[in-house]
Amino acid sequence: MCSELYCGEMLLRTKLSSFRYTYPKQAIAKFPADPRDSSRLLVVHRTSGELEHRTFRDIVDYFHRGDCLVVNDTWVYPALLIGKKERTHAPIEVILARELSREGNLWEVLVEPARKVRIGNKIYFDNNRFYAEIIDNTTSRGRIVRFSYSGDLYKVAERLGNMVLPPYMQRQPEEGDKEWYQTVFANPEKIGSLAPPTAGLHFTGELLEQLRQKGVHIVSITLHIGLGAFETIEVEDLSKHTMTSEYFEVSPQAADLINRALRNRKRVCAVGCSVVRALESSALTTGVVKPSRGWTDRFIYPPYEFRIVQSMITNFHPPNSPSLLVGAALAGPELITKVYRTAVKEGYRLFAYGDAMLIL
Repeated sequence: MCSELYCGEMLLRTKLSSFRYTYPKQAIAKFPADPRDSSRLLVVHRTSGELEHRTFRDIVDYFHRGDCLVVNDTWVYPALLIGKKERTHAPIEVILARELSREGNLWEVLVEPARKVRIGNKIYFDNNRFYAEIIDNTTSRGRIVRFSYSGDLYKVAERLGNMVLPPYMQRQPEEGDKEWYQTVFANPEKIGSLAPPTAGLHFTGELLEQLRQKGVHIVSITLHIGLGAFETIEVEDLSKHTMTSEYFEVSPQAADLINRALRNRKRVCAVGCSVVRALESSALTTGVVKPSRGWTDRFIYPPYEFRIVQSMITNFHPPNSPSLLVGAALAGPELITKVYRTAVKEGYRLFAYGDAMLIL
């Protein structure tokens, strides 16, 4: 049994409205910092509540020999294709959301404008070299399609597609986004994300080498970021929200390095919310990471008892976003409110191409 006061606090923390904040539109970063590690870094000390204003390349100062920096090595593919509807030749935007069957050439896609695309329609691409036939509906913009192209559609997307930018950027994707939207530790053999682990966009090869020279283990896991990256929470009661499932892998080698750090009381720092979700989905009740692969729909929000992650690097996320709540669960609702208010007041750049925070 919990006290009336404690139960009331827990109930408040499961309300979406507890985590809303306001910001000026000009605070939204439309392009990344150049160089990547010149972005700003707000360091959040959970125990004291102290906030430090630093530059991202200063992050090396907060790590020690034996610590684990866990990164997501997923490769982002340019999933936005522009096709033409049969007969009318009306332009249709098609986002390749998820491959369902390589043998059957089946994909789940989003289409825009959705009202013009119905079951049985065909959308042609690449000067009519191949088409997608609509065979079923999913959500309001979602469709199941069968492509006439029988090869590797990811390779076609690399040639024809554009990166899928969040609507809040209010601009069309550019060729440069194909480089800017990829982390330095992304592995082309781990293709499968619609969006990057944005906390990882601040790292450079030189910065990673400085961390290695200091004795920090750079550990790679994989989680393919899907449509959930663009979704917002629509319910006030957070316990009613359902996350979109995403595929992840934690290798035996990665699990061994992380568990060794935990045994030696070293820091395990997750680079981004996707890493947090993968590690916490792989955690055993004994507080160790189990090598895993599969799908996770884990939704992390306050109050949450972390089993593996002790600190994290994350960006400043939009209100109503699941990613904001991961940071709130680790830092605590009161402190994360202070963090976002401070970031807005001090002119930090927000969202995917914006600045970062380090929660310690």
